[in-house]
Amino acid sequence: MKKVGIVIGSDSDLPVVKKAADVLESLEIPYELHIYSAHRTPDEARDFARGARAEGFGVIIAAAGMAAHLAGAIAANTTLPVIGIPCASKHLNGIDALLSTVQMPTGIPVATVAIDGAANAALLSARILAAEDEALAAKLEAKRESDRAAVLKKDAEAMKKLKEI
Repeated sequence: MKKVGIVIGSDSDLPVVKKAADVLESLEIPYELHIYSAHRTPDEARDFARGARAEGFGVIIAAAGMAAHLAGAIAANTTLPVIGIPCASKHLNGIDALLSTVQMPTGIPVATVAIDGAANAALLSARILAAEDEALAAKLEAKRESDRAAVLKKDAEAMKKLKEI
């Protein structure tokens, strides 16, 4: 199975991408995490992106806040799918990162999830990999059914809870 690369711009992004790591682990998808800054370590970020396919990666998740150029810098140096996670910051609550991540020029696409949307980034990675992996597709179907059952259980309990409030 192909690996997922998770690249973050700073260790302050670790709590955000923990959710992605948890989802990938639950689906038994191998992944690696690296800290590379688009601005402070551009050579390392470029080298990682350029070598990712040869290293067995199938998708790269890039999480960054504020200027959030990391996903674009990674996408500019690979033809692998890149999923950007804009991270919230104290100044603009992640709107700046969202706009920086989603507004990519033609020819350098970055799929972008919600601000701090690491779980969806992992699930989108899994869907991309599942296009060529039937066993992973089955795991995704099972997860979807489990999620469905959890919502229906809450539905069945909702009226009772309402009366207790």
